[in-house]
Formats: sequence, C-alpha cells, structure tokens
Amino acid sequence: MSTGTVTSKGQITIPKSIRDELGLEPGARVSFLMNAEGFYELHRERRPVKALAGSLRYSGPPLSLEDMDNAIASGAKDTMR
Repeated sequence: MSTGTVTSKGQITIPKSIRDELGLEPGARVSFLMNAEGFYELHRERRPVKALAGSLRYSGPPLSLEDMDNAIASGAKDTMR
C-alpha cells in the first residue's frame, strides 16, 4: 500500500509509483469519488476531445483540407526517416 502526505496547504503528494500507474503528469486533474463502502477513490480525469477546441492558435491565412493533408503527409514522411 502506498501513502501520500497532506501539506499545510491541503495539497497531497501522490507517490511516484501511483502517478506512473495512473499516467499523471504535472497539471493533470484528478477527482475523488466516494464508493459504496464510504472510502474515497482517486481517479484521473479524462477530458473530452471537444475540450481541446481552440487550444491551438494559427495566425496565417486559412488552409484548404488538401493543404492540411499535404502538410500531415510531409510531416509523417519526415518522421519515418
């Protein structure tokens, strides 16, 4: 069993083994849910893809789907070298 420590600010240090197992990285959000037995469970929050809308900025002229496809293909080709 792993244990964490609560700081004076109410923050919890999650042991590295648990962070690794849950795939938690700095900035990750977790939720605490009470189960039927009255114990709390820690869950990694999964955000829907729609939550990412608008997170990338592009300031150039609009691109066609064909231009985007070509850029993706070119990038994929570069990574295969």
